This record gives sequence, structure tokens and C-alpha cells, in this order.
Amino acid sequence: MKNFTKILVAVLALAMLFSLAACGAGKNVSDTDVSDDATGTDGDALKILDTEYITEDYAIAIAKNNTELYKKVNAALDELIADGTAKKIVDKYINGVENDLVFQQNVAADAEELVMATNAEFPPYEYYDGDIIVGIDAEVAAAIADKLSMKLRIDDMAFDATIASVETGKADMAMAGLTVTEDRKKVVDFTNSYATGVQVIIVPEDSPITCADDLFAEGANYTIGVQTATTGDLYTTEDLEEKGLATIMRYNKGADAVAALVAGKVDCVVIDNEPAKAFVAANNG
Repeated sequence: MKNFTKILVAVLALAMLFSLAACGAGKNVSDTDVSDDATGTDGDALKILDTEYITEDYAIAIAKNNTELYKKVNAALDELIADGTAKKIVDKYINGVENDLVFQQNVAADAEELVMATNAEFPPYEYYDGDIIVGIDAEVAAAIADKLSMKLRIDDMAFDATIASVETGKADMAMAGLTVTEDRKKVVDFTNSYATGVQVIIVPEDSPITCADDLFAEGANYTIGVQTATTGDLYTTEDLEEKGLATIMRYNKGADAVAALVAGKVDCVVIDNEPAKAFVAANNG
């Protein structure tokens, strides 16, 4: 598991080409004063800052009382990691490396369903291709279902409903770029990690916010857009809003937060790097 995580970290690092010039990485407080008039104007080109906000592990959430399923899913996931299938799926969606993997082709008509809760607004982990939900999480889940001889069903819902659906038994598991946190571990069990995510900061090209440290600078009072209940929301709320360093604006979708940034309603957006790249590319044409 640790070796696979290292591979994923390397893959993501190559894809993102982060450098730590000028500012320190992460959540260290800067001594530089920052003005609070960073709001962009409609039509500005966007960019992702070179320093990440935080790094996190993604895993599958399963109800605490569903021990049997937890063991089966975790064992299947470990097999997919060991035989390289999981890496091939990640490489396909992050690095554009094609593969010949096909899932859910020979499922028995009467096979038991494996219900996955997700929020299909988080490319490349889950998003719509026409009427079908695709992405890293969707394919990993399909591969797990094949291992278990089950029929995968994906239910799309608001992000903050995914874990609740597992708790109440409406879904068997949740996969939505879910970060393993201590608070979430109190209500669900997490499998081994299958991917490493990085929370980054999107800003207009001419923004005075140049690195993560600027959000913590003395006198800073930025308005930050996030997707409700994501770790971007949780971390910025705890690190910044609760300390009076920022105002957090919460949106149902990451795309809505980015639209608010383009419209000048927020100064930056904190979100996972992979959807951030897709949103910035779409905005910049």
C-alpha cells in the first residue's frame, strides 16, 4: 500500500509540476502584509498557485456496522493495487495513458448490487460523460464490484450527503474523492488509501495572492470560495474563518465556486488539484 501511495504521489507531482519558490508550502503564517482588495473582474484568466494548501489521502467510506463488506472491499482494493490495475486507472484519467481495462461486462443478471454514493462534480475522480458517471472512483468501484461478483450502481448526490447515505444504509460505500479525516473516522470506516490528493488555490492571473502563506498573512481578510463540506471547506474554516482571517463562501459545486471567482465574488478558490486543472482549463479556453 505504501509503495502504491508513493507511486501516486510521484504521478501527481509530475502532473502538477509544483515548485516552492518565493513562498513556503502549506499553512505557515507569512509576515507580509496583504491588502484585501484582491477580487478579480469578470473574464479574468485563472491560474493555480505553485504552493499547495494541504495534501491528503483518499479512501472508500463504509458503515462501521458493515464489517463483512468492509473486509471484502478492502481486500479487493488491495488486489487492484498489487496487480497494477488501480495505477492504470489513475494514469488513464490523470496522465492520459490509455489501457485495455473493461469492467462490469460479465455480471450476472441477478447479481447483488454494490451501491456507491458519489458527487459527480469532481473530475477526474467522478463526472458525467453524457449520461454516464465516469472517472477514477467510478472505475475503481467497478473493478471492486467485478472482484466481488456484484453489479455496481452509482448514486449521484450532494457531496455532504455521501457519508450520511452510508451511515443510514442507503449506499454500501462512498467514493467521492473522500479525504480520510479524524472527524469522518468517527462515523464511518475507511479502507486503505488508493490515491493522494492535493488541495490547491485558484486565483485570477493578476491576484496579489501569490502563495498559500498569503492567506495567513497579518491583515489578510480574503473571501475564499469552497465546495460545501469538502476538505477545502473544513480546512479553510478551521484555519482561517474561525480565526477571523477570511470569509468562506460555500457552494454546492466546485464549478459554482470557480464561477464566483470569475465573477469577482470571491478572491480565490481552495479545491483539489485535479478538478482545479479542469476548471482553469475550461475558463481559460
